[in-house]
Amino acid sequence: MSTAWHDARFPRAFFTAVQFLTRLPVPGGKTRDLSTFPEDIQRGLQFFPIIGAAVGVISAAALLLFDSWLPFGVAVLCALAIEARVTGAFHEDAVADFCDAFGGGWTREDVLRILKDSCVGSYGALGLIFAVGFRAAGLIAIADPWKAAMALVISGAMGRLVILAVMALVPPVPARDGLAKDVGQVADWKTFGLCLFWSAPTLSIALLNDWRAMILAVMAIAVFLVWYRAYLIRRIGGVTGDCLGFAAYVGFIVTTLVLAREG
Repeated sequence: MSTAWHDARFPRAFFTAVQFLTRLPVPGGKTRDLSTFPEDIQRGLQFFPIIGAAVGVISAAALLLFDSWLPFGVAVLCALAIEARVTGAFHEDAVADFCDAFGGGWTREDVLRILKDSCVGSYGALGLIFAVGFRAAGLIAIADPWKAAMALVISGAMGRLVILAVMALVPPVPARDGLAKDVGQVADWKTFGLCLFWSAPTLSIALLNDWRAMILAVMAIAVFLVWYRAYLIRRIGGVTGDCLGFAAYVGFIVTTLVLAREG
């Protein structure tokens, strides 16, 4: 039996996904056989949203803790700093690389070359400042610490769902190594459906909390995905790992801002 339901029973796939998305210690993490990584992460894709929600829980706990003895705005920044530490600034790095490449690259070759460059330029620095700033502003606008904490959990799940949606919509850039190439070709709508299954409790709570805001967030993300697919195909002919990370951060921002607006 080789169905996705069977794959979901393998703890190794889940722990590989945790190890990939975060810096949290996992069983066997230091001694894991790297030769099985592509297969393990393919199976682990379905757990991305629930891992994102778990990261959100850690950030939310930090927010509530810091809010007990710091001004709320400062507590928000501390919580985002804790999140960056937990994830190794994984998605933030992608935002900077994406903004540098697509802001400074004129041709397809320029964009792909800059995406591989580890240096951060002016576009990347400004893009990252604005991205984190939008998240922080949205959380501060929510004002209520408990609602802001819930927004961290919900947006954490939504952002990782966006990753899977982009994988299903956009093929990986041809002849380029990386996450998009290793797993993008197997991340279809069936995988996306499994993601929805595992994240159903988080999304159900979100809908019960504010169903209008969640519907608006989904609509806004859907509009982004339509534009993003066309943009990536036109500029570079597919998707890369940094493009996936940037899309996740857009999911964070959109969900947070909508919750702030509706709240």
